[in-house]
Amino acid sequence: MESVTVKLATPPSRPELPTPPSAGEISPTRTPTLSETSKISVILTASFAAIISPISSSIYFPALNSLAEDLHVSISLITLTVTTYLIFQGIAPSFIGNFSDTYGRRPAYIICFAIYIAANIGLALQDSYVALMVLRCLQSSGSSGTIALGSAVVADVSTRAERGRYIGYASMGVTLGPALGPIVGGLLDQYLGWRSIFWFLVIFAGVFFVVTLIAMPQTCRAVVGNGSGAVPTWQLSLVQFLRQRGKRKQGPEAIDVQFAKRGPRRPNPFASVKIAADKEAGIILWYGSLLYAGYFAVLSTWSPQLKARYSFDSLKIGLCYLPLGLGSLTSRWTVGRLLDMNFHRLARQHNMPIIKNKQQDIREFPVEAARLQISIPLIYGACACIVAYSWVLSFKTNLAGPLVMLFFLGHLVSGAFSSLNTLVVDINKESPATAVAANNLFRCLMGAGASAVANPLIGRIGIGWTGTVIACLWLVFSPSLWAVMEYGLKWRGEADAKRLKKKEKEEEEKRQANPEAGSTAQRSTP
Repeated sequence: MESVTVKLATPPSRPELPTPPSAGEISPTRTPTLSETSKISVILTASFAAIISPISSSIYFPALNSLAEDLHVSISLITLTVTTYLIFQGIAPSFIGNFSDTYGRRPAYIICFAIYIAANIGLALQDSYVALMVLRCLQSSGSSGTIALGSAVVADVSTRAERGRYIGYASMGVTLGPALGPIVGGLLDQYLGWRSIFWFLVIFAGVFFVVTLIAMPQTCRAVVGNGSGAVPTWQLSLVQFLRQRGKRKQGPEAIDVQFAKRGPRRPNPFASVKIAADKEAGIILWYGSLLYAGYFAVLSTWSPQLKARYSFDSLKIGLCYLPLGLGSLTSRWTVGRLLDMNFHRLARQHNMPIIKNKQQDIREFPVEAARLQISIPLIYGACACIVAYSWVLSFKTNLAGPLVMLFFLGHLVSGAFSSLNTLVVDINKESPATAVAANNLFRCLMGAGASAVANPLIGRIGIGWTGTVIACLWLVFSPSLWAVMEYGLKWRGEADAKRLKKKEKEEEEKRQANPEAGSTAQRSTP
């Protein structure tokens, strides 16, 4: 008892935050004890589960004209369903991300897949524009949460020193979706009709849903700790359940003390907005959203540009999205390895040991520099690529020119997204899914705005100047990332101290309100 009092009376030089309620009594320095192969398997499962969100968005583009004709509405009204899809794609993860940080990843996956599959069945059967609009919003709500869950799984099973590489694995599905979606959508719409697109998505999602139920373990540290303790039966995958069935026969079933002690907490859907209010995280989120808005402006205008300039049909248009997807896919390995190499380099400079399966303490480590030293050059390269792409397309050159530029644009922008996303997870270790949901919220809202103004802007000033405007916006606001790299460590320390002070004040108020409970807690302290 006395030793505890002395320890509390001597604060460390840098405030150390207590483990938040969402993490129970779990040590924040340990990661789940999984082998390298198991980590990759779990992350790849989460990655390909996350493909349903981007593929649902891009597979829809080739069928826009067919939908407008069959539902007897204008193409502008059909395009509006793309904007509403993006809006719900940004909002929905704020609910499911915080839910998964509280109750675990598996229940969140089950909810996402159930909503998504039901929405696709409705979309395949509907015959009205209103039903299309409502069900597309429901489809987006179900699919978009899987992206936040995928990044959260990476944070669950990896340390910061290896996270760059694993984020690359986790992003494979998200990258393949925009590349494969238009091709599959064009083929299905041309030969089987637009309804076949949604039946395809039902089957596609159903397969991944079954794989998730069978093989995807619970990784949320608020539920399983480092993976070596007891897990509630309802949180087990089928594989885990079969493995532990024999062990249960040898004695009474173990109780998850961490989960039971913590008790149920109501998820807070506004937690994502609170993350954006933080100085450091807010700058990263807003700049990432600006980057995404410019990228989505290219993505959403590529199809009408191809139709207007080259008179391509839906299948050829879908194939022309392939370089963009391939460029994004290659960045997952190159940029991921660069992030890990730079983290190790700075760790050596700061004499920070890197131990396998042990989380690094970054209270005195400039993790911002480790990530932004990679992402900032990528952003400047993307500025050059988008200017080159837009002017090459403006001069109506051979199609090879804009296709090559799109490959490099996809590589550079996707790499910058990965590094910024990794940094957001790094500085929000207690609630990674909520942090990624905040990232997704602002990106999708900005992307929805960009998709609404991009085509009218091209009509007024041309594709060349539109690309130049996007590049200038990226350049003008890039000093904000330099500020994060320079002052991020200081801002983090101030935010940690503020949270610690607030936590101590709340605990003091609880002790004053219930002194008997406080004295009981002190007597039970070892």
